[in-house]
Amino acid sequence: MSLIPSFFGNRRSNVFDPFSLDIWDPFQGFPFSTAVANSPSSARETTAIANARIDWKETPEAHVFKVDVPGLKKEEVKVEVEDGTILQISGERSKEQEEKNDKWHRVERSSGKFLRRFRLPEIAKLDQVKAAMENGVLTVTVPKEEVKKPEVKAIEISA
Repeated sequence: MSLIPSFFGNRRSNVFDPFSLDIWDPFQGFPFSTAVANSPSSARETTAIANARIDWKETPEAHVFKVDVPGLKKEEVKVEVEDGTILQISGERSKEQEEKNDKWHRVERSSGKFLRRFRLPEIAKLDQVKAAMENGVLTVTVPKEEVKKPEVKAIEISA
């Protein structure tokens, strides 16, 4: 089982996870990927940011999402809750303006839009979602409601 995430580009999401709304591309990262090969050049430039890497962990108190968004300002990222059950994280990195006199030697930084969606469990407190950005990492915290343990009452057995 430990070989599977590293073989498929270090993805930590589970294909069978009902909370993940990601679409898995088995050819992601290959130079002949059909999705990228048939797209216009502007779309090919966005492939790196289009799949913003996200870690999702659950603690006893909350669900915590950490998103790598290096170089983006908080104004360029949006965190929304849709239909009361879907956490949506999106953003856009603008392409750098080209000047006529500039001579580019290499362009490796990606530009474009990204969008990630996650189905939240019913016990999420959607009115208390918090987001913070520090050093290129967006952290979204979704608190959980306390699960009440069922009250057990002993019944005396009569003779």
